[in-house]
Amino acid sequence: MSSPSRGDPAVVLLSGGLDSATTLAVARRDGFSTHALTFRYGQRHAREVEAAARLAAELGAAEHRVVDVDLRAIGGSALTADIPVPKDRGDLAAGVPVTYVPARNTIFLSFALAWAEVLGASDIYLGVNAIDFSGYPDCRPEYIAAFERLATLATRAGVEKRLGFRVRVPLIRLTKGEIVRLGASLGVPFALTTSCYDPAADGAACGHCDACVLRLRGFAEAGIPDPISYVSVPPSHRPTVPLVP
Repeated sequence: MSSPSRGDPAVVLLSGGLDSATTLAVARRDGFSTHALTFRYGQRHAREVEAAARLAAELGAAEHRVVDVDLRAIGGSALTADIPVPKDRGDLAAGVPVTYVPARNTIFLSFALAWAEVLGASDIYLGVNAIDFSGYPDCRPEYIAAFERLATLATRAGVEKRLGFRVRVPLIRLTKGEIVRLGASLGVPFALTTSCYDPAADGAACGHCDACVLRLRGFAEAGIPDPISYVSVPPSHRPTVPLVP
């Protein structure tokens, strides 16, 4: 992919989690003027919207917008319906878990594409990962390639060849530990991020859902203390570096 001119606009999908925060920092490192896009979609872990706002400010986003799309009207996921969040799953790659939100990345990327076309931005950044992830089908490289083709066919700017849209996924081939190390090297304020699918009322991470397990694994692999607080951490997931109590 070609390098941007300094200050070219890019849309960055920002959830408030570890991966999207690191992706925002990568886009800034790459020289883009970052336009962060967050969704309030009826998710049970809605604290991530507040986290995204803090991260956008801390990481120098040129603009941050929050869009309301209530996916509770559709349901079908433990994140948007009254379905228990799975805890302490043994094999995180075994099938598509109930925390999968139907077509979520397609919905989010469609909004990002619309905003990119308005901004005259060719580049959309998305923090998906296909190494340490929960088996979601919309995190795979073939899905990203397919959406790029769709973007060209579905937009006026693409049909008129004014923009060639790229979905940049800088984390897709990294382990969680590598993502943590990359974020640390770029100054990501990890204490502002939130990853848990089922946090406590005070915001503490549960320590047992897929997102917590992957996060704990990443910080342990990186040898970096995780600065967020957890309700509890099972011994099998307990890192060798300190956690905030």
